[in-house]
Amino acid sequence: MNPTAATPEDASWPPIPTRLLVHALVREDGTVDAGDLYSVAGLLGMTDQQVRLCVKRLVKEGRFTHEGRGRKALLRATPDASGAVAPDVDLVRHAYRQDHGLAPWNGTWHLFAFAVSESRRTARDALRDTLLYLGAAPLQGGLYVCANPITPLVEIRARELGLSGSLTHLTSDDLCVGGLTDPTALAAALWPLDEIAKRHSRLARLAGACLDRIDAAEPLTGPERLTMAVRLAAAFTEAMEPDPLLPPELLPQPWEGTKARRLAAACWSELAEADSADGASPSGPRLFSLYEGVMDDPEPNGGEHRPG
Repeated sequence: MNPTAATPEDASWPPIPTRLLVHALVREDGTVDAGDLYSVAGLLGMTDQQVRLCVKRLVKEGRFTHEGRGRKALLRATPDASGAVAPDVDLVRHAYRQDHGLAPWNGTWHLFAFAVSESRRTARDALRDTLLYLGAAPLQGGLYVCANPITPLVEIRARELGLSGSLTHLTSDDLCVGGLTDPTALAAALWPLDEIAKRHSRLARLAGACLDRIDAAEPLTGPERLTMAVRLAAAFTEAMEPDPLLPPELLPQPWEGTKARRLAAACWSELAEADSADGASPSGPRLFSLYEGVMDDPEPNGGEHRPG
């Protein structure tokens, strides 16, 4: 049975790129089985020609080596490519720590300002992108605010870019923007919470449909499990990457992100368990171990964590 019959396509999600699929199927030993690749690609509606062209490009770029021919070939990743389909593990850990009530907000806003000349536009844009990736929101030209303590990460990035001398950072517990001072009102005004919630709602629907299919009487085949894992990972990334991971104290409750991550964790756990019980392949995809322990037990060693 095709798993898409139980997990219908959501037209609001973009198609899964062939390149992303190849990265998603990298196994623990750094290889991609071409037989699995073509089978999953077919279930996702991709043609063999699409796969062949993509593999050729990845090999030419030096990201993979290629051994053998056709469906019996073996691809070997040169770098660790698993991150191409999944958010940073620390970001995911922080999200689940928030969901478990392990990262309460202390009422402090973290502000960052910088003024960089046009001659250093590339570095300036890179620092801005780092702030946005870490969940900061723009207030006005060159001034950003974040609810999480991301200062160490921003300082590291500024130093890498040679912009330490251009960066100012401070904290405040009485932020006022356009006359707004209430923290929840500020969060609603500064971040697109409705759009973020919609993305999480779509993830929750997909994860729920996947769980229903997993629990069905007819077991999933190996390629079907891989296909479901790729869909889930892509949807998880689509929901998580634009999420600033605001503290629960600043969000509408109940929050869609908490529900979506709970369902995704349950689905991920069942897929990983089924994959582990299946001895058909020498090692499962890195996707199944990437967040091992993080979703169910998000407390890192010693409880220390820096979001992002």
